[in-house]
Amino acid sequence: KLLKNFLDALDPNRLIFLEEDIAEFHRNSTKFDDYLRVGHLQPAFHLFTIFRERLRERVEAAKSILDTGLNFHIDETYSYRQLESSWPTTRNELTDLWRKRVKNDWLTLQLAGRKPDEIKNTLRKRYEGLQRRTYQLDSNDVYQIFINAYVSSVEPHTSYLSPRTSENFRIRMSLSLEGIGAALQTDNEYTVIRRLIPGGPAYKSGKLAVEDKIIGVGQNTNGAMVDVVSWRLADVVELIRGPKGSVVRLEIIKNDGTTDSKTEIIKLIRNTIQLESQAAQGSVIESGFSDTRLKIGVINLPTFYLDMAALQAGKEDYRSTTRDIKIIIKELLENDIDGLIIDLRGNGGGSLSEATELTGLFIDTGPIVQVRDSSGRVRINRDPNPSIAYTGPLAVLVDRQSASASEIFAGAIQDYGRGIIIGERTYGKGTVQNVVDLNRFAASDIGDLGQLKVTIAQFFRITGSSTQHKGVVPDISFEITPDLGSYGERAIENALPWATIDPTQYEQIGTLNYDHVRKQHQKRMKNHPGFIYLSEQAKMQKEFSEKNMVSLLESKRTLERKNRREASEQILRAYQKSRNGLEQQDDAQSHELSTDALAEIEDNILLNETAAILSDLIDTNLIRDIPEVAP
Repeated sequence: KLLKNFLDALDPNRLIFLEEDIAEFHRNSTKFDDYLRVGHLQPAFHLFTIFRERLRERVEAAKSILDTGLNFHIDETYSYRQLESSWPTTRNELTDLWRKRVKNDWLTLQLAGRKPDEIKNTLRKRYEGLQRRTYQLDSNDVYQIFINAYVSSVEPHTSYLSPRTSENFRIRMSLSLEGIGAALQTDNEYTVIRRLIPGGPAYKSGKLAVEDKIIGVGQNTNGAMVDVVSWRLADVVELIRGPKGSVVRLEIIKNDGTTDSKTEIIKLIRNTIQLESQAAQGSVIESGFSDTRLKIGVINLPTFYLDMAALQAGKEDYRSTTRDIKIIIKELLENDIDGLIIDLRGNGGGSLSEATELTGLFIDTGPIVQVRDSSGRVRINRDPNPSIAYTGPLAVLVDRQSASASEIFAGAIQDYGRGIIIGERTYGKGTVQNVVDLNRFAASDIGDLGQLKVTIAQFFRITGSSTQHKGVVPDISFEITPDLGSYGERAIENALPWATIDPTQYEQIGTLNYDHVRKQHQKRMKNHPGFIYLSEQAKMQKEFSEKNMVSLLESKRTLERKNRREASEQILRAYQKSRNGLEQQDDAQSHELSTDALAEIEDNILLNETAAILSDLIDTNLIRDIPEVAP
């Protein structure tokens, strides 16, 4: 496993090593763990030296291909995800793979509107930069790659952080982070946006979305755009990060399942990502289908936050999730709401104590979550405050990005029967990590050793079931995104398995039969323009994302791109026509409307249907207030 992970980290697309190299490496494949036990790292560094030499050969070949010229009138294909492919057996086979790679890189930029001279210059710099950055890796960097190949074979959330990576980690975790407010990840050769931090410049711009690809970074308003395709993630992050108030420009390919879209330049002003930006927000929407419209309160919670520094300093006005939501609930009750939605979409977790305390605002008293450590000991976290802030009808809206602390809250609300859970099955991360400073184990003169992020415990619901892998399954599911089984913790090959422990004692508030409102929901969805639009877009996105092969015939690739754009616009026009009675728009008008339509769909369609489901429960008297408890 260690050797496989190390090779996958160095050459994930099978474009560097030959089969004979792999055969040579595998002669020692069962010895790498023994090498680790005695600190014998020379075999790992020797392997990396061969990788670096092979990469130099490939870059020289790629530049030669650029000079020779390319023929875009041959009907052939290129596989850009070759992790499961066999290794090339001959240098001729490897050279042909690189010819196709260069051809695909060129065609991608050409279809995005670049000129031939500009494309040639961009690709030459890209390949030279790939080689240069590889030669700039020092022993700490290579060691980190190798050790992470080991620890990731144990489970996916354990990782070694070199001194430089440790500093980057500290900056990311700090509330004084100065940047654009986006979590990035490497996907093949691209840097991809995985999460937008609410309140950050990227989120506020409204121009970036999850899965958008960053292919270039420019400094200030007119600095040169640096191509970052094939760059290491840490290097891309360093380019994007900068002082508050400065400008950074990102060249992106929008997430439409392809790499052929016309690129866009997004200008952002770096800012400090403040706790305030991620605070809970309250609002009221109207819903219901009877003569009397119901007022539904909505609390949007992007993360479970706690201003620990202010708390430890003894400040009485420190900010916390539970404190803020308690105030919002009071304001909503003064507005005579009939029901309440806690919106946890995109909430990746945060403070465990806040998830516990927030649950306590909706139940009298009792256990919230069980935590089992590596020795098998189980600790039960209980509601610390025997009072209830809100006793009325409650719904919790989740999606596949709701994780960790979000799953603890949603799971507890569901287990107590306190409210209805609506949306998508959640991410399924039921483990706890801690960061250990390795310098505490070494002499002061040995230098910085970095940190180890290690999994130390696992969450369990009060029923005894883990949230690991399975997540929280909603009482009413929004079946829009297909194949959620391939997403989240359950999609990671060596993630810890789902498990159970003994349930803890708790008193269920109520058990509700949701069959009637589920049928009402399904009846609405059959003809709901927004859900039809979302479903069709999700199907099309899945179809594109599953394609491992792309055509290198220019005419065919151009036609495919045109068909994809027309299909997307046709779905959008159908939604607009159904919703507003609009006649078909021409392409220009459709493009102008698409941004607003998409934003409205993403922000409101699922929330409004959640409110409709809660209204159905209230109208049919299936969900009632729980008894008041004295504060």
